[in-house]
Parts: sequence; C-alpha cells; structure tokens
Amino acid sequence: MAQVLEFKLPDLGEGLTEAEIVRWLVEVGDVVAIDQPVVEVETAKAMVEVPCPYGGVVTARFGEEGSELPVGAPLLTVAVGATEAPASPAPSAAPGSSASGASSADAPAAGESSAGSESGSGNVLVGYGTGAPAARRRRIRPERVGTPAAPAPAPAPVVEPEPVPVAVPAAAGEVNGRQGPVAVVSPLVRRLARQHEIDLRRLTGSGPDGLILRADVDSAIRRAEEAARAQTHTAAAEPAVAEAPTAVAAAPAAAAERIPLRGVRGAVADKLSRSRSEIPDATCWVDADATELMAARAAMNAASGPSGGPKVSVLALLARICTAALARYPELNSTVDTAAREIVRLPGVHLGFAAQTERGLVVPVVRDAHTRNAESIGAEIARLTELARTGKLSPAQLTGGTFTLNNYGVFGVDGSTPIINHPEAAMLGVGRIMPKPWVHNGELAVRQVVQLSLTFDHRVCDGGTAGGFLRYVADCVEQPAVLLRTL
Repeated sequence: MAQVLEFKLPDLGEGLTEAEIVRWLVEVGDVVAIDQPVVEVETAKAMVEVPCPYGGVVTARFGEEGSELPVGAPLLTVAVGATEAPASPAPSAAPGSSASGASSADAPAAGESSAGSESGSGNVLVGYGTGAPAARRRRIRPERVGTPAAPAPAPAPVVEPEPVPVAVPAAAGEVNGRQGPVAVVSPLVRRLARQHEIDLRRLTGSGPDGLILRADVDSAIRRAEEAARAQTHTAAAEPAVAEAPTAVAAAPAAAAERIPLRGVRGAVADKLSRSRSEIPDATCWVDADATELMAARAAMNAASGPSGGPKVSVLALLARICTAALARYPELNSTVDTAAREIVRLPGVHLGFAAQTERGLVVPVVRDAHTRNAESIGAEIARLTELARTGKLSPAQLTGGTFTLNNYGVFGVDGSTPIINHPEAAMLGVGRIMPKPWVHNGELAVRQVVQLSLTFDHRVCDGGTAGGFLRYVADCVEQPAVLLRTL
C-alpha cells in the first residue's frame, strides 16, 4: 500500500536559513529514485541540487521557481510504494529459490517505503540525512572485493544493488548521457547559464573531472548567438528567394549608408569618447527664474539706443556670470594631469562656447574671458560665431579652453547632461527660457524659467563645490544685481 511521505527543505549548512528555488528537476507524476536530484536551489553561498531521500511517485511540489522557502518548509511529497521500483531494482531470484526467499531479499527497500520509517537512502546533504541501511551495504561490500560468500542456498545472488531509476526522465538525472549532478561549482556559472537559457546538462566541461567552467558557458552562449543570427539571416533571405520568380524587375535591397568619421565629426567623436573614458563626470541641475535677467538685458540694450553699439545677448550675460562664478570656485577652472596624478588649476579663464555649424559642433574659445565685461564677451562671441559658420576658424581658436558654456536651449529643449569638453573639468548647460508657473513673492505667477545643468569632473571637486558654483550662477540669473559685488 502506497504511503505519502513529505520531503522538507533540508539544512544546507553554514547557518543559511532559506533558499530560492531556481529550477524544478521533476514534475508531479514523475517517478523518482532514491537520492535523485529533484530541485535546484540557490542560497547566498552557492547553487545546490537537492536529492530526495525517498523513491516513488511525486504527488505535489511546494513553491514556484523564483520563490524562497525557509529551511524546514515542505518541498515535495512522494508516494512511496506506488510503483514497483522507486529506489533500486530487485535482484533476480536464484534458480530454485522460493518466493519467500525473494521477499526477504527485498526487505530493506520495503522497510524504507512502506513502513514509514523515513530511513531513506542514508546519504547526507550538509546537515540532513537519514540512517543508512548499514547491514545491507556491509553484506554486499565483501562480495565486491572478492571475499568468498558463505556456501549456503542464498535467496538471491549477492549483487551490488545499483540505484537504476526506473522510468526516470533523462532531463531530471542525466548529464551528457550519464547519471549524476551537473558538474558545476561556481554559482556565477550557473546564473550565467540560466540567464542565457543554456542547459548545463548538455555541456561537456573542460575543467578537472569534467568540471564546467565559465569559458564553457561563454562558448555555448556564442554558439547559440551565432545560430540565432544564422537563423535570422536565413529567415530574412527566404522571402526574397520565394519572390524572385515573380519580381524579376524588383530593385535590390538598399545597403546601409556608411559615413566615415573624419574631419570635424571625427575630431568631435574622438574628444567625446576620450572624455567619457577618462573623466568620472557627474551632473547637477537647478531651475532658475530668469525674469529679472531678461529685464536687465532689455534695459541694457535700450540704454544703448538705436545706434549705441551691438546688443548684449543672453549668452554674453551668462558667460559673464560664469567668469564671476569661476573666480569664486577656481576648482572648476582646472584640468587633471593623469600621468603626474595632479590637479592643475589654471590662472586664466578661456571660455569655450558650443556652436552648431553645417560641418558639425565646434567650440570656439573666448581668450581671457575673465578680463572682459559682458559687452566685450558678446562681441567676441559674435565674431567667432561668424567665423565658425563660414568655416574659417583657426586651430588656435578652437583649442585651449578651460571651461565651456553650452546653450542647447536654442534647439528648443529644456535640459541635458553635457559631456565635458576634454581636458576641461566642467561645462554649464543652459536650456530654453520660457514662461512657466512659478511662486514669486509667495504668490503663483507666470515667470521666465530656465534650467541650468552643470557637469563636472568629480576628481577636481566634490558635490559641495559644484553645487555652490551652480547655485551662485542661478542666484545671478534670478537677481543680476548680485553681479555688482564682483564687477
């Protein structure tokens, strides 16, 4: 008569109290043998295949893949005695032996399955196990080493009872055609295989004793990717082949366009790539009320009269604010000598500004910007911008910058995370200035709001310095009179 036994998650050792179910190796209704791995679990230390100490039919599983179970929680139930051979095959009866003699030979297995003693296999998995049927193993072992058996009419020949699983699915217990657990030690290798849906049981390990290494899994992943690409290419080519007889005059598929990275575009690509690879940059940003700045600009241009000179641009005012902020926070007007492992603070501010041209993005440099006022900076920006548009900027006018101002608001965007212009240490980005709801003097009003973002090299300063610089710029934008203290 079948008896249902409950197998609980065993103590996996090292003080671990829970484990995650990674993969079930058996289904409800499968026949399992004693000590057959039934589930793969992962702890904080390793991946483990848990063997079941009972042989029989799986009647229930507890827990889905990905769920965690505490030690001692029910893992699965097995109907022991529901099948003829859940554990090991019965030895063949000797010629002339009686039926009762054959029954006595099977007594140890019957004691495990039907008596309900839960003696199990005797194997131990780090902290759990069942009593070994020692008598049976001691009785058989001398025969293996050649010790003569007692000359008596044995009920059955003395044969090593092999744990041959009857009707056990190959996926549950075979590794490359042989019985046993997967030869993998590293949890990282198992996780990598699981993420890429690689069946470890189909791999042959290149390590000692067939141990599966990470290189084996990587090779399997590459083979799977190559097979997928080949399949995709074949699938894409099949329709063209099928349609060839009816579409004789069809034009060939257009090839992808390739644009060489050379000239200005190539130089920009090299500089930006070097910036990303060398500079550990960080970005902070803030919204500012630019209403007063726009009013100050209007007043300046009105005071100059119809023929009083060139108009002062918003970019020129922001450039002047930057030079004043760099005087307060000179850490951002520096560069890093990676060979000497030194921060080099530069004595003067050579202010670069981003300019979009037909040939690509260029950054002309306003020399000695710290010695110029807003009007002078504006005139130089206008001159360099014209040279950039006509492609007449010299290399000297495009190099040597110590800080860059990037007004991407002209493209109609609010914010960005600028990439530092290597080898500088910081860049200020300015978004579009547009009417937005804003709390002004304790009341909701429509104000001219702009977003300012600062990307800085975290090697030259910390967030406090960068935040102080950005806050000073924002204060000058909101209250231009603050600049009077530094003029």
